[in-house]
Amino acid sequence: MVQYVSFIVYNLLSTFSISSSDFLFSALFTALNVTEEKATCPLGYFPCGNLTVCLPQLLHCNGIDDCGNQADEENCGDNNGWPHLFDKYFGMPSHNARTKSNVCLLGVFPELCQCRDLELDCDGGLLFGNIFTVFILVTMSSNEHNKIRDVSPDAFRGLYNLTRLYLSYNKISVLMPGVFRDLHKLEWLILENNNIHQMSSMTFSGLNSLVLLVLLNNTLTKLDDICQEMPKLNWLDLEGNLIETIGNVSFCSCSMLTVLVLQRNRISHIHEQAFSVLQKLGELDLSSNRLVAIPPNLFVLLEDLLQLNISYNPIVELQVDHFDKLHKLKSLSIEGIEIGNIQRRMFEPLKYLTHIYFKKFQYCGYAPHVRSCKPNTDGISSFEDLLANIVLRVFVWVVSATTCFGNIFVICMRSYIHSENKLHAMCIISLCCADGLMGIYLFMIGAYDLKFRGEYNRHAQAWMDSSQCQVIGSLAMLSTEVSVLLLTYLTLEKYICIVYPFQYLTPGWRRTVTILLGIWVFGFVVAFLPLVCKGLFRNFYGTNGVCFPLHSEQPETVWAHVYSIVIFLGLNLVAFLIIVLSYASMFYNIQRTGTQTTKYSNHIKKEVTIAKRFFSIVITDSLCWIPIFVLKILSLLQVEIPGTICSWVVIFILPINSALNPILYTLTTRPFKETILQVWANYRQRRPLLSGHPAQHPSLTWQEMWPLQENCHSATQVGTPLAPKRSLRA
Repeated sequence: MVQYVSFIVYNLLSTFSISSSDFLFSALFTALNVTEEKATCPLGYFPCGNLTVCLPQLLHCNGIDDCGNQADEENCGDNNGWPHLFDKYFGMPSHNARTKSNVCLLGVFPELCQCRDLELDCDGGLLFGNIFTVFILVTMSSNEHNKIRDVSPDAFRGLYNLTRLYLSYNKISVLMPGVFRDLHKLEWLILENNNIHQMSSMTFSGLNSLVLLVLLNNTLTKLDDICQEMPKLNWLDLEGNLIETIGNVSFCSCSMLTVLVLQRNRISHIHEQAFSVLQKLGELDLSSNRLVAIPPNLFVLLEDLLQLNISYNPIVELQVDHFDKLHKLKSLSIEGIEIGNIQRRMFEPLKYLTHIYFKKFQYCGYAPHVRSCKPNTDGISSFEDLLANIVLRVFVWVVSATTCFGNIFVICMRSYIHSENKLHAMCIISLCCADGLMGIYLFMIGAYDLKFRGEYNRHAQAWMDSSQCQVIGSLAMLSTEVSVLLLTYLTLEKYICIVYPFQYLTPGWRRTVTILLGIWVFGFVVAFLPLVCKGLFRNFYGTNGVCFPLHSEQPETVWAHVYSIVIFLGLNLVAFLIIVLSYASMFYNIQRTGTQTTKYSNHIKKEVTIAKRFFSIVITDSLCWIPIFVLKILSLLQVEIPGTICSWVVIFILPINSALNPILYTLTTRPFKETILQVWANYRQRRPLLSGHPAQHPSLTWQEMWPLQENCHSATQVGTPLAPKRSLRA
């Protein structure tokens, strides 16, 4: 927590008894800047200590000793902001020169408190009202974790020597004016985790020596010249309050302020001159507020600022010259902000910047002069590679090859071998074409991963915005939707044939062709609509390096958001439920009909075979789609999803159906096995025979697994649903 670091800083201040902070700042900046070396490496590269070797930005501070002398992993911690640097340059001397006594020197003190030397610790006590008036020599008082609700105006009267006061974790709601008027030597005032909602500038009258004020996690809603009675205030922590507006007078008397923390408030507006008097400010934290825009000249006079944090605000746009006057800035955090107009010019004036934090690692390419840029990866891609994980880089080729080879093989076999049911063969070929597109998509991702290998960050943003990425993403979406719809159509055909065999009509050529064309046309519309209507969908496919819109951390347009929900949680979820329920109903119908047969043992064997096939069908569909549904639901609930999970889903889980459909629909079926044996027999008969007899050439006919109308009737009548030359899955 920031406040705990503050204690150390001001401990040092009180120890050295330095009355003017000008000397501290001059000494600090001397230590920071006199040792700056002139760059001897090209832009985007940094030296390995005193070696002549230069390494690119992505190899510095990555946890690996790339220089060989650990120089690339040194000084990677962000110790910027002057409070964090006192330990490094001034050490940690003890607070008191003399040795503390274990004997209480305060005289009488409450029973529930512990006394040592001149310090009083009342943690855990139940103290109320005026509890300090008898201790004139107290130097430190702790009343944390009590149940104090009200502080009397005379509660601290006469405590002239008190230097530190802790009133944290109580239930204080109001601080009246003048309550601290006798605490002229007080340096630390810690009021965190109370319920303070009302106070004025006169509340702190008398605190002429105060350097640290912590009001963390209270309920303050406004600030009115908070430093008016605290001329030496250096550290002000207002994190976790309910402040909505920062006016031009909120800090008009805070000329000595060096650290200002306004994190986790509700600030939606800041006056352009709000920080104009804070010319000694070293650290400013405005993160996690509701700022939509930053006034153009807000930071103009903050020339001594070392650390700036504006992360996690709904900022729509940053001006190119917003940071131009922050010449000494060493750490800049703009995480969680989508910078649509990002360019190098924004960060070039920040010559001493050593640490920068973005929402996306792709932005690091716009700050090549900064040694440490985070994040290094989004879980899918990294500085070096489009696919960050070596396992993914291997799997993308394995899955691509399996998908392409399997589907091409089935298409060739179905085209070469004559089928008794040509319409069903046409459906299977159509399904293989759709699944083959997924293989092409993975092949292209693998190819571009090879193209960008080792320098992906230089091309990342251009790649995601490119037409190639958009088209590849469209192919993946086309493959997914056409495959889902075709599987649903084939499942419904089987369901009607088995459950309602007497009403089933064999699909005709015209109906089958019409349905297939309709599915493909619908798939094209779904896949390419975001490209045609780019004004509504923006960069729908270019939200990540693999060009698939499964999950996006970027703010989507309303159209893109609704479109994604309708496709993944509407159409695909309904199709998945239809497939699962249809197969469950088919299995139940077959089991019920099969128990009526007299050939019970044969029925058991066939039922086990059917169960295995049903299980393989449902489990592959479940493995493919359930993770996707879960990811989309979590995304709707705004749950943070690691990019690593998304990458595994896109590369490995999503193509499961495309890779396994040829196996489940063709390669493991009985007719296919019989046909392969027949082909092998024909091949052997074509070989020259020693006897000289002419070879026999039996015709090759695919004994189609698709149930014909008459087979459906006979299967229901005799109770043997799986005839030797048909199967429930083609």
